[in-house]
Amino acid sequence: MSTTGSGLAQPLGRPTPGRAAAHVGLFLLGGVVALAGTLVQGAWFPGGLLLALAGAAGLFLAGAYALGGRAGAVAPVAGWIVTVVLLTTSRPEGDFLFGAGAGSYAFLLGGMAVAVICATLGPGRRSPARGA
Repeated sequence: MSTTGSGLAQPLGRPTPGRAAAHVGLFLLGGVVALAGTLVQGAWFPGGLLLALAGAAGLFLAGAYALGGRAGAVAPVAGWIVTVVLLTTSRPEGDFLFGAGAGSYAFLLGGMAVAVICATLGPGRRSPARGA
């Protein structure tokens, strides 16, 4: 009987300060990409919409590959979603960044779909090599 289990059964350790800083940086970068995508998709429809979604997909996948796991994709996705949700609310003065139109809904739903796809296709957590 083997004493080592799968990588999923191992207890999680504290992330290194560099890894934690990378996650925070990716979270903030996800917010910046969401803000830029919001402005671009509204200004240059439909090309801006495709550009905004491609930029988000690039960031999500780059985060996953840079950190070597799906958590690298989840950090910018979380920043993107928080920023987009905050930008959808209207202010008492009536100002808003998202108009009620097909492009805005395509950006919201397309961004969420891209986030799920990138988090799924990104590299999974590497398990330790098994001894033969």
